[in-house]
Amino acid sequence: MPAIKSIKSGFLAGLFVLIAVLFTLESMCAEAKGEKRVGVLWFGKDARYAELHRGALEQLAKEGFREPGVNFFIENAGGSKVKAAELARKFATLKLDLIFAFGTSAALAVATEIKDVPVVCGVYDPVASGLALDWKSSGNNTTGVSPKFPLSKLLSSLKELAPVNKLGVLYTPYEKNSEAVLKELVGLQDKFPIRIIPVPLTKEEEITELLPEVLRATDAIYLTGTGIVGKNLLKIVDMATKKKVVTLTHLDDLAEGGALLSMAVNVYKMGLLAGKKGAQILKGTKPSAIPYETLPLKQLELILNMKTVNKGGFRIPPSFMKKVTKTID
Repeated sequence: MPAIKSIKSGFLAGLFVLIAVLFTLESMCAEAKGEKRVGVLWFGKDARYAELHRGALEQLAKEGFREPGVNFFIENAGGSKVKAAELARKFATLKLDLIFAFGTSAALAVATEIKDVPVVCGVYDPVASGLALDWKSSGNNTTGVSPKFPLSKLLSSLKELAPVNKLGVLYTPYEKNSEAVLKELVGLQDKFPIRIIPVPLTKEEEITELLPEVLRATDAIYLTGTGIVGKNLLKIVDMATKKKVVTLTHLDDLAEGGALLSMAVNVYKMGLLAGKKGAQILKGTKPSAIPYETLPLKQLELILNMKTVNKGGFRIPPSFMKKVTKTID
């Protein structure tokens, strides 16, 4: 038996060495051909990551960076920070020229593991999350794009839609993007005025446990960009709609999925901007010389999900409807 274990151990060690050699040979061949190697990491299966991905790769192609001249390595962490860290370590072995990381948790995993490869991030707030020293220059190997805009604009629209005095905010502690949204909303509550009620969600079971009481105590529910909310969106919206509680968000894919009200940027256009930054890097610009950017405020869309409106019997003021730029029917 010891001899068999020794043989197995030797075989596995040899296999790992062979895999490492193959990766090295593949990298050498790619360099010899002048090929670029680009990694793409999604944090989860959310539609916004798919749109970021689509826009980024389309823009790269427009600028001459497409297959077969570019080898793409595409991975999805499935909403797991542990998996994201594993994939970041995998990317570190691939000798990549560029990495796209979509989602704050994915970007943090990559930026923590990899310091010598440029990273284009799709995140809510690069400074608050610790990815960058400043929006104008990260001071490191990252740059990127953000859907961020002043949430005061969304709260103003909410007040025009309904007389909301208490707003429950569903967020997940330690998810940097989710915490950043909560912090901004708390800072705005005196201005409107709206009382902000933080509702921390650390596991999916808490939705059924906490939401009934939250719905009794609030006039509206804010959906932050947390994985738990994304996976349980239909359940949350259905529970809120039955109680005639408004659901709102700054994410267009959550509006598409059922949230009644959203003010959001077009994520596909964000992806195009990310692709432009990626092309700049592949042409030789350092990421720290490329600012993190948001889309212009004039491109913001005020979205109303008419399916949810009709299902809940919500009354929409005619004056508000005139300001809606997009409906989901």
